[in-house]
Amino acid sequence: MNAPTTLSRRMMAKSLLAVLPALGLLGYSSLHAAQLTLPEELIGATEGFLEFAVEDYLKRSEIQARHEIQVSPLDPRLRLASCDSDLTQSLESPTQPIGRVTVRVSCPGSTPWTVFVPAQVRILRPVVVLKTPLKRGSPIGADDIALIERDIGQLGRGYITDPAQAVGKKLTRPARVDQVLIPAQLSLVESVKRGDQVVIAARSGGISVRMQGEALSAGSLGQQISVRNLSSQRVVRARVVGPGQVEVEM
Repeated sequence: MNAPTTLSRRMMAKSLLAVLPALGLLGYSSLHAAQLTLPEELIGATEGFLEFAVEDYLKRSEIQARHEIQVSPLDPRLRLASCDSDLTQSLESPTQPIGRVTVRVSCPGSTPWTVFVPAQVRILRPVVVLKTPLKRGSPIGADDIALIERDIGQLGRGYITDPAQAVGKKLTRPARVDQVLIPAQLSLVESVKRGDQVVIAARSGGISVRMQGEALSAGSLGQQISVRNLSSQRVVRARVVGPGQVEVEM
């Protein structure tokens, strides 16, 4: 094949010069690439916003916890114009920076745009977890539980952070190993059962009188129950003060 003539080369050069501006309009120039907002900038803006939002939430809620933020990767093909003003961020959903969140990142400049960036926020704090499986009605001992760090954003039914709130209580339903205890799952252990023989202490000033009685209902420490005085057969309301012991005020 013969080499291109001088005329042919000139025509090819002119054609190339005509195509180059069109390529630039389509975004293929290096200058245009430099005028884009890169996905890395959006991720950085989202992380910074969530860091502030989470710290503010923990402070307002008086929660002692650590947190982890993971912003989801963005499509590298995303093409957004470079913003000539500061980016703005707001929490799209949910209302608190916990769990799966979406952050609205916007450019309010001369070429406005908005993009929604998903992320995961984990709020980690020690909560009471069972070390051994327990049946319904089982009392909880100190050896049955442990404080283990969990993401409280996943604990929608609640949790307990103080072991003292669980020890001595009983389960209202069976619980498995590694299960997080919730307040609704616990009840007080009954110090007095219905039909128990109890000692009734009646106090008036510095005088105290003791008599035998029968519990007509069950009750836990501090609760008021009905008790029958076995001597007078009178039914009174008394407060449970210990196993087999109740007290009335005269």
